[in-house]
Amino acid sequence: MKKNTTKQPAIFLDRDGTLIEEVNYLARVEDLRLFPFTADALKLFKDNGFLVIVVTNQSGIGRGIYTEAAMHAVHDQIQAELDGAIDGFYFCPHLPCDGCECRKPGPGMINSALGDFEIDIQRSWIVGDKKLDVETAQFVGIRSALVLTGYGQQHKATLEYMPTTIAENLGIAATEIIALDSFKVVF
Repeated sequence: MKKNTTKQPAIFLDRDGTLIEEVNYLARVEDLRLFPFTADALKLFKDNGFLVIVVTNQSGIGRGIYTEAAMHAVHDQIQAELDGAIDGFYFCPHLPCDGCECRKPGPGMINSALGDFEIDIQRSWIVGDKKLDVETAQFVGIRSALVLTGYGQQHKATLEYMPTTIAENLGIAATEIIALDSFKVVF
């Protein structure tokens, strides 16, 4: 991955239930389904100067349900369907009980992205459908959006930290995030 010399804000996106339809332990490309609003949401982020980075827990690898190669094939297909709109994919293959720092809500994937890209962290966001996505944002000190797709509706009732915004889906969240971006210059 190449480093930019100018810092850009990033949208750290959860994958399953946020970017794509939730499929328990997605292992096959043919089971991949993008939400109908995903491409437009990513275009809106990109048009407004945001990096788009996927951060995803993939314990199916650690459980032996699918291989890392199968996950990469899914990511390659996502990139193909989105015309390369995603700047980076970061994943944690570990089990929840492994205690690693890369598994959300730990900061490992975010820290890796910060090492690979020049990111304006104060203008960055995490968008996801789970309580742990909101907790990750709280832990690294950035704003968050909980989407009600995937597990979002279920996790909304269990939040300990309130996200910056709650949106019906990624498309609506993208519109709200752009509106809330306090540094956006209007000509």
